[in-house]
Amino acid sequence: MLVANRGEIAVRVMRACRELGLATVAAYSDADERALFVAYADEAVCLGPAPASQSYLSVGKVMQAAADTGADAVHPGYGFLAENAGFAAACAAAGVTFIGPSPQVLELMGDKVAARREMRRAGVPVVPGTDGPVNGLVQAQAAAAAIGYPVIVKPSAGGGGIGMSIVECEADLERALEASATIASQAFGVAEVYLERYIARPRHIEVQVLGDSHGTVVHLGERECSIQRRYQKLIEEAPSTALTGELRERMGAVAVRAARAVGYQGAGTIEFLFHEGEFYFMEMNTRVQVEHPVTEMVTGVDIVKEQLRVAAGRPLSVSQVDIELRGWAIECRINAEDPARGFAPAPAKLTRCNPPGGPGVRVDWGVYEGYTIPPFYDSLVAKLVVWGRDRAEALARMERALFEFVLEGGANNIAFHRAVMRNPRFVRGDLDTHFIEHETGLLDDMRTLVAWERPLSERMTGRDHERVKKAAAAAAVAAARMLYSD
Repeated sequence: MLVANRGEIAVRVMRACRELGLATVAAYSDADERALFVAYADEAVCLGPAPASQSYLSVGKVMQAAADTGADAVHPGYGFLAENAGFAAACAAAGVTFIGPSPQVLELMGDKVAARREMRRAGVPVVPGTDGPVNGLVQAQAAAAAIGYPVIVKPSAGGGGIGMSIVECEADLERALEASATIASQAFGVAEVYLERYIARPRHIEVQVLGDSHGTVVHLGERECSIQRRYQKLIEEAPSTALTGELRERMGAVAVRAARAVGYQGAGTIEFLFHEGEFYFMEMNTRVQVEHPVTEMVTGVDIVKEQLRVAAGRPLSVSQVDIELRGWAIECRINAEDPARGFAPAPAKLTRCNPPGGPGVRVDWGVYEGYTIPPFYDSLVAKLVVWGRDRAEALARMERALFEFVLEGGANNIAFHRAVMRNPRFVRGDLDTHFIEHETGLLDDMRTLVAWERPLSERMTGRDHERVKKAAAAAAVAAARMLYSD
């Protein structure tokens, strides 16, 4: 198995392969020569220079690496070539198994306009919008008037919120169209855009689906992914506080219908916008998701192993009646970024690295102490995932695990995650996709935590000893006053 990816997802896939007795090949760039996933693999091949366009995104170089190592299959992880129909077709032409859906499905669902059209035909609710790309300002003005302002201009290709523009009134439409088309052309090579109604404060809820070549399609329940910055997810949990049992069953059935409509095989995710009890299809991710561990924690299903089973032509190991959601799981994405500077990336050398542990704690990562995080790729360092018998226990466990997480050498968002875990709105489960920008006190809460509660890394090294003594003395005096108030 050649893993055409890097970082924590490469290690995650290789772990599943090792448990199944499959040898692995790491395909890496010059910048990742000393990365953990390269050391973990049984064999490693350098793809070329650090820029992704010259390494991880080069179909020719990845296919050559597969040929040179005799790889039978390629797992693309997420990002890079994971949803590239041309790459999947190249694998098929070379007789190499692509761990994912067919090139035809990748092409269909990768085009958001075509995907919306297909979902409408399948009876899946979609956000009101245009049936195809808009051609020129006049057509866009007519469409926006019919949809109703505000609208959102979206590129037909790509994802991650890149190129999206919110338009409040007709006067701003032309500028938004030009900006979105320009960014879409630069990022995805396709300048087409379409319009959707803009839902101001929705929740982002997605449903994990699995399909095999024997006609079975199942869903594994939902994930709440509303805590985002710049349309990029930061915290995910399963299940969602917004869904009743009836809604969960209905949304799961719709997700299965959507997957069946395109003959989906492998692991995929149907993403919905949820607003005031109604849900609308947004897009389908035709790959394993970053946040798949929370679903694994509440269902006990190894999603990567199911991908491998399906790719080998075997049936899924579970049917819908076997799947039961147990407890609650939360994932925090630990990024090398500075929340106080608009979450700007902060690549650096890790001088201390000590992950948390204990009951119900899982850490997926691809770094180690002394490793230098390269500046060329996503800032994700690790995924901290916890499980609890209910949401209250999961929240307490996550806060505890974040306290234990030692990661030094540059800025990271661990303290920010702790502030979110303590936020009253978050604790209530009152979420929407603009949570971070509306909860303006989160940065102050983060700074307070850093200033007044010594992190475990300081306690381990004995730093700031005077503050510790003063804090301990004050706590002792307060306790004595409570005990002996008379």
